Amino acid sequence: MLKIENLVVKYGMIEAIKGISFEVRDGEIVTLIGANGAGKTTTMHTISGLLKPESGSILLDGEDLVKIPSHKIVERGLAQVPERRRVFANQTVEENLSLGAYTRKDKEGVEEDLKNVFARFPRLEERRKQLAGTLSGGEQQMLAMGRALMAKPKILLMDEPSMGLSPLLVKEIFRIIEEINKQGTTILLVEQNAKMALGIADRAYVLETGKITLEGTGEELANDTRVQQAYLGG
Repeated sequence: MLKIENLVVKYGMIEAIKGISFEVRDGEIVTLIGANGAGKTTTMHTISGLLKPESGSILLDGEDLVKIPSHKIVERGLAQVPERRRVFANQTVEENLSLGAYTRKDKEGVEEDLKNVFARFPRLEERRKQLAGTLSGGEQQMLAMGRALMAKPKILLMDEPSMGLSPLLVKEIFRIIEEINKQGTTILLVEQNAKMALGIADRAYVLETGKITLEGTGEELANDTRVQQAYLGG
């Protein structure tokens, strides 16, 4: 489904991503783990079209996304839940969700998906007329996820969904991620909570200073002593 080949991304003269290659197959949860500054968010922004790579290809179902503008990438079936939620604080929950569907023309389908989002996140329905900026951190994370789902993506990119949340909410968010995947959405997950991420991942990659240094199933990496020492406190 999604194939990254020899991706190089620069900020000026600094090479942030150094020729990485990886893939996400249809129906999988794949996670990228790594320390702060490893290049995880840069990778996500480049796949979404927010950054342009120096070289390499980003293939979604065989089509190279590199020269396609970001709003057209959403139309191809790829949506992102950004780091730190990035909800529209001065708009209501319902308005935020409607904005997630801005590329869609199927009015009845949008209405149906809005009902589905409210069924998945009952707290959002309770607060549908409330300004997004007044929600708690956990509610804003749910809103960011719901907004991305309104685009009806084939593949969902999630950047640090557990950031700043209580342990109880983290468990709930990861349960919801698994549910979304079971209902047919492929997921690429960037996450600093390596233990939780590897626990739900089909496959995983370790990113260190712009390079992929390890790859395997979620279970293989969770049991790898190098990963345990660096990311799992083992």
